[in-house]
Amino acid sequence: MHSGGEFSDAITDINVTPLVDIILVVLIIFMATAPLIHRRAINVDVPAAAHQETAEIEALEVVYSDKREIFLAGRKVDRKALAETLAGMRRANPNLRVMVSGDRRVSYGEMVELLDIVRGAGIRKASLEVRAR
Repeated sequence: MHSGGEFSDAITDINVTPLVDIILVVLIIFMATAPLIHRRAINVDVPAAAHQETAEIEALEVVYSDKREIFLAGRKVDRKALAETLAGMRRANPNLRVMVSGDRRVSYGEMVELLDIVRGAGIRKASLEVRAR
């Protein structure tokens, strides 16, 4: 029998299941919002188009800013490094897709030069990003 003043078998376990659940939910939220936050890091005024397709697949992003700077996946690169990096990534993934974004103040000739670098690296699935009018 147990007397009123005795403490036998105290609970010493800590249930970590709720903690793990909360951590997983927070991780999922961060994973879902990270691309949105990253996308706003480079300010590019993309031209508008009346007819555009919505990209449903993952694509590597190449951005050409109004300051004539090239960014590959958010990292500033020069033209030579862009070509070398894209060629290496294409060797690793032959189905690599690239989304090219250019500021509206960048000339057509400069965008063609950038696309030429992308195509010269062996990328055959390249597209231009536009925003809806």
